[in-house]
Amino acid sequence: MRWILPLVSLVAAVASLLTFVRAPDYIWAWKLAIVVGEYGHWLVLLPLGLAGLAVFGSGGMVRVLTLGLCAVAAGGCLRPVFTAWRIAEQLPADLRGAFGGDDESFGLDLGRLYRGRPVPSAAMRTEVFARTEGQELKLDFYRPALSKDVRGKPRPCVIVVHGGGWDGGDRTQLAAWNARLVAQGYAVAAVSYRLAPRWIWPAQRDDVLTAIAWLKANARQLEIDPTQLVLLGRSAGGQLAAAVGYGANDPAIRGVIALYAPHDMPFAWSVSREDDALNSIKLFKQYFGGPPDTPERRVLYEAASGQSLVRAGSPPTLLLHGERDTLAWYRHSERLAARLQELRVPHYFVRLPWATHGFDFNPDGPGGQLADYAIRRFLATVTH
Repeated sequence: MRWILPLVSLVAAVASLLTFVRAPDYIWAWKLAIVVGEYGHWLVLLPLGLAGLAVFGSGGMVRVLTLGLCAVAAGGCLRPVFTAWRIAEQLPADLRGAFGGDDESFGLDLGRLYRGRPVPSAAMRTEVFARTEGQELKLDFYRPALSKDVRGKPRPCVIVVHGGGWDGGDRTQLAAWNARLVAQGYAVAAVSYRLAPRWIWPAQRDDVLTAIAWLKANARQLEIDPTQLVLLGRSAGGQLAAAVGYGANDPAIRGVIALYAPHDMPFAWSVSREDDALNSIKLFKQYFGGPPDTPERRVLYEAASGQSLVRAGSPPTLLLHGERDTLAWYRHSERLAARLQELRVPHYFVRLPWATHGFDFNPDGPGGQLADYAIRRFLATVTH
């Protein structure tokens, strides 16, 4: 029984290391990394409690070992908060340098980490924007509640493209984020698209383009400005947002926001394995109908790559990615940022050293607060 404390402390210490190292290629390990990275400020209570028990209830080697392991666990759990704190100090100046805008102070809200923020209410209705091969394609449209002085004026619209590995997910993902955008005065359209393997690329791109066309055609009724659209996507949705945003050559698309997304599909294929967390080889074969081993499919891979499609004059871009991402290597965002820099496209890459895929699952956690601020500032500068 005397070794229970160090054993539990060892488990806590090993789990906390997921803020320093990439999680193993297992879905459960990735989910644990989200919990530790974005809720570590709560989890730190466990090693602190174990340390207290060791000080007052044990002695000798058990106490020393337990306290050492608890120190490691506490450091790992609190690393996201301290790292996000440092990033937050520099983020306003960096975003102003990248996109312009007003001076605005920002700091990590420690109280918000624990108490959170209530999800604002938002009026939402579901619309069918296309029918194809017997399938209805729908979007969830969120209309902002505007004050009297701006009522009737068209609002910029954020088009949200969901993730899910191209063969899953739906437009209801992380709907609380949509409500937060609406509370800032933006309209939001969360769109569906046809899924692999039944439909391969470019069906998904075409569906997003069709949704954009539908929004423009119905802009007066929806009270949105058809010349001020921003694409926001997570994971697979981020790939679509960048590919559509850069490939459409549409001046109405004022910006692209991509969170933890792949942007170079031939490169992604080259680093994929069947035994990784998502069996990426299978996902790519489903999405494109096979590997890029023929000229025809190579063209498909390139046409889905923001890395290849971006040009001078492409929309300003905000990238967010965790360096400990198990599902989509952060080098995708890093390489795209370098390409944007080369082409002098306004952009900023929010790099989160501790974070993994889906770090914005907790909108009030360290990663969530940074994403919230960066997205808000970006939208304010690229729309009017």
